[in-house]
Amino acid sequence: MEQLAPIAIFLFVLFFLLGSGVWVGLALMGVAFVGMELFTSRPPGDAMITRIWGASSSWTLTALPLFIWMGEILYRTRLSEDMFRGLSPWLARLPGGLVHTNIVGCTVFAAVSGSSAATLTTVGKMSIPELRKRNYPENMVIGTLAGAATLGLMIPPSLTLIVYGVTINESITKLFMAGILPGLALASMFMAYVAIMSFVSKDFNPTPEAPMTFAEKVKNSRFLIPVICLILVVIGSMYLGFATATEAAAFGVIGSMVLAATQGSLNWETFTESLMGAVRTSAMIALILAGAAFLSLSMGFTGLPRGLADLIASLDLSRFELLMALLVFYIILGMFLDGISSVVLTMAVVEPMIRQAGIDIIWFGIFIVVVVEMAQITPPIGFNLFVLQGMTTHEMNFIAKAAIPMFLIMVVMVFVLIAFPELATWLPENIRQR
Repeated sequence: MEQLAPIAIFLFVLFFLLGSGVWVGLALMGVAFVGMELFTSRPPGDAMITRIWGASSSWTLTALPLFIWMGEILYRTRLSEDMFRGLSPWLARLPGGLVHTNIVGCTVFAAVSGSSAATLTTVGKMSIPELRKRNYPENMVIGTLAGAATLGLMIPPSLTLIVYGVTINESITKLFMAGILPGLALASMFMAYVAIMSFVSKDFNPTPEAPMTFAEKVKNSRFLIPVICLILVVIGSMYLGFATATEAAAFGVIGSMVLAATQGSLNWETFTESLMGAVRTSAMIALILAGAAFLSLSMGFTGLPRGLADLIASLDLSRFELLMALLVFYIILGMFLDGISSVVLTMAVVEPMIRQAGIDIIWFGIFIVVVVEMAQITPPIGFNLFVLQGMTTHEMNFIAKAAIPMFLIMVVMVFVLIAFPELATWLPENIRQR
């Protein structure tokens, strides 16, 4: 009960600042400052300076702006058009037809961009007009794109996994490897849903595609070669042990520039736009991480994380019950905060709980990313919903309703992860043995 006063004050100050429109990073610093003033004798100014500098000067964090820059460069290339031309001949004959290009396209682009929004925008700007032209159901087009774009948060390189790894001081490479199989499994579940709906939905009556010979399909596949090469450079260099996550990110930036140059998309204007876009996004995330680091220090001085962990332990919850409680907690939190903010805001409290419960920290990273993916398509703050609204001019209610099946599939994915934890731990364990 003695922990209730700090919790109440922390929550009141946090929601007051967020409700006032203060940036998330500054709001976290404000909460931490108040906590240090009220519950500790240490000067908050000195602690804040030391903690923020330590959090901002992490070498591991260097991978973050590089992966963001790589995604910004690729966003300004013809990558989405080439992917559609390369994938559509192979996917047209599957049950569900070219709707699968949304899912496979997002899966491929997610492997070279750690951002859900960049994945959504890049794939959507090409697939939405093409699928509409072929009379595919609008709710299927919008829903699959909203859901599949969240794969950018799981399939490496993932910005959320980088932030999670930095926050808990875990290997970014191991987290990246842990995200590959669950990401592919989730994409397969999305595709299975599309195939089923193509049989049961009366509205699914697209314009048939002109048949292509095998030779023509192979010829069109040449458009996929650049992005596949880039994926092999970025992901392969990490998996084979040739590069750390930061070095692989640098290779990715160079590779994306080469790709943009060969497509004729690289000029001084696109270079500066991509660079400034990366700077803005990186600065926003770095400010949130700095605020979260200071908040973590402040909460540590109050003893709040350990107190809450002991409280949870005293409830004698099983691992499954604890995970279900965290699932509900993060879904609710995701209705009001973006995914990265949700992760850094809560890790100071959640990390001791999961360690005490004996939950694998790498596996939990994938668990939390799946739940954060749900937040991307959950009103009222679901970022993917806002991006889609800007791209399609649909009402928010229509987009949110179209995304509900994808949300439910992600819930199923959580239970798949719990039932088969090796899905997330097998690759990292293999790397550890090498």
